[in-house]
Amino acid sequence: MRRIEAEELCLDASEIIITSTRQEIEQQWGLYDGFDLTMARKLRARIKRGVSCFGRYMPRMIAIPPGMEFSHIAPHDVDLDGEEGNEDGSASPDLPIWADIMRFFSNPRKPMILALARPDPKKNITTLIKAFGEHRELRNLANLTLIMGNRDVIDEMSSTNAAVLTSVLKLIDKYDLYGQVAYPKHHKQSEVPDIYRLAARTKGVFINCAFIEPFGLTLIEAAAYGLPMVATQNGGPVDIHRVLDNGILVDPHNQNEIAEALYKLVSDKHLWAQCRQNGLKNIHQFSWPEHCKNYLSRVGTLKPRHPRWQKNNDATEISEADSPEDSLRDVHDISLNLKLSLDSEKSGSKEGNSNIVRRHLEDAVQKLSGGVNASSVEGLSENGRWPSLRGRKHIIVIAVDSVQDADFLQVVKNIFEASSNGRLSCSVGFVLSTSKSISEIHALLISGGIETSDFDAFICNSGSDLCYPSSSPEDMLSPAELPFMVDLDYHSQIEYRWGGEGLRKTLIRWAAEKNNESGQNVFVEDEECSSTYCISFKVTNTEAASPVKEIRRTMRIQALRCHVLYSHDGSKLNVIPVLASRLQALRYLYIRWGVELSNMTVVVGESGDTDYDGLLGGVHKTIILKGSFNAIPNQVHTARSYSLQDVVSFEKPGLASVEGYGPDNLKSALLQFGILKD
Repeated sequence: MRRIEAEELCLDASEIIITSTRQEIEQQWGLYDGFDLTMARKLRARIKRGVSCFGRYMPRMIAIPPGMEFSHIAPHDVDLDGEEGNEDGSASPDLPIWADIMRFFSNPRKPMILALARPDPKKNITTLIKAFGEHRELRNLANLTLIMGNRDVIDEMSSTNAAVLTSVLKLIDKYDLYGQVAYPKHHKQSEVPDIYRLAARTKGVFINCAFIEPFGLTLIEAAAYGLPMVATQNGGPVDIHRVLDNGILVDPHNQNEIAEALYKLVSDKHLWAQCRQNGLKNIHQFSWPEHCKNYLSRVGTLKPRHPRWQKNNDATEISEADSPEDSLRDVHDISLNLKLSLDSEKSGSKEGNSNIVRRHLEDAVQKLSGGVNASSVEGLSENGRWPSLRGRKHIIVIAVDSVQDADFLQVVKNIFEASSNGRLSCSVGFVLSTSKSISEIHALLISGGIETSDFDAFICNSGSDLCYPSSSPEDMLSPAELPFMVDLDYHSQIEYRWGGEGLRKTLIRWAAEKNNESGQNVFVEDEECSSTYCISFKVTNTEAASPVKEIRRTMRIQALRCHVLYSHDGSKLNVIPVLASRLQALRYLYIRWGVELSNMTVVVGESGDTDYDGLLGGVHKTIILKGSFNAIPNQVHTARSYSLQDVVSFEKPGLASVEGYGPDNLKSALLQFGILKD
């Protein structure tokens, strides 16, 4: 489930996804919520016409098949009416691998059906043997060769491979195929070309009847040696057959269809010759490295090398008007905008390099644009709080979501008390990380008698806003004149694929539909807590609220790329950019201010908001506050249906659990991590 979600995130964030085959695009990626081929075409057409997509994005899918080098391959000459032509050197009948295969056959002159696959259930070898064994005409006309890797003793193989091989031997015995099936125990990689040559010499056929074949490079290899193919209709062979036109595609579950296709090719000399010739004629389209150059060259030019790719208007085909270059033209650079020139200074000592990196980071900060310009940074260097963030040795990030406001304020005060020595020496700084808006944070801290200036930064609205305390009247946040400055450069990092007003309108319609279904106002837009990069809703009835997975799926199906997060108690729903999160904000602080992630300690409760899991991993340290003060999380907010212990190691050195949130227990954990010293 985590893998599938990670792949959905790839679809959310990617500009281009390169696959090996069209089957991957249509039948594999098409299964995901975040990709729809029809919508992708429509959105791309709108973009080309300059028409608004209302915040919707769909990644560009391009199929670039693998290739191989053919310069060393000399196909064997075949005379349809007589014997095969002679081949230089390696085609000698005295080749060891030829003798090793031929010894199995009572009549080695019959055409050879060649299967080259490991003994894996997915390769469907047993169905091939059944097809061969139950088709008497095919058995009389051809031999079957199974190259199933290398083995010494079956009992020493993996249980899966041993089971397949045992089944193969039993089927050979069942159909009495002795003298008609070869299954040598050993072969060298260097002998594989000779195995192909032997099959071609006997006017045989190569078969791949796997249930699903991601690509099928062996089919291209076999074609290069002049072998027609019978291949599965599931996966890459469909694309290969479209180009080579050198055989027959079959349903791998239908053994009669497999047998008939094999019989048709080995019994019809003219069909066999035509398939062989087609394969040899078209094989250059899979030539490597020229094949790779043909595709990559389109990044710089629209002129196609192979007219064949222009025949289809499909989004996965490459044509002059629909090429990778066209896709790459509007690729956004989603990397952080700090351009550091360190190449010339890689040769210094480790300590020297560290100082160089820090110096360049400081220089880069001076050049930042937007809300944080050079003059504002210089002014803060003398009077403000921001430079202190760069000078901290350790940062304590308070991200406790699972407690009531009164307990939360006490947690903050106790952390301050536990780290008082670090605060006095200015070696320890503090960051508050929460789903609350900056106005909610300000009101809460003031109510508890805590100064906003006690913190170096505030990660708010679930990671969509990053603010710093400021006493300058010029920096006050309007309209409430709050003493904070928003980091606009952080916004420039997370705005990628943000749907903005188009997304907001979709969410308003979605909320209205949900409210109508339930007969009550379950979701109410919270305009006060919303911001440019956070669309916030109040949840008045958590029992009737939609699970977070359902909302994510709804957004992805509509090609809206965003993160959907509930607060711990389910009373708040935040929708933020796909590149925004509380964890990403910490990474940004590292990039911008040079605070090492390994020197950050995140304090959390026993549970948290939807993004809680991400706060437990990584190179930072984590302190978990345990106790009855932790409220039971609302199940509507969780994005997983498995145990947290399945994905997080609670025994790792950088994670500590504390009973309660007393100053002494907190201090003990901070001492354990080396943040404080006795």
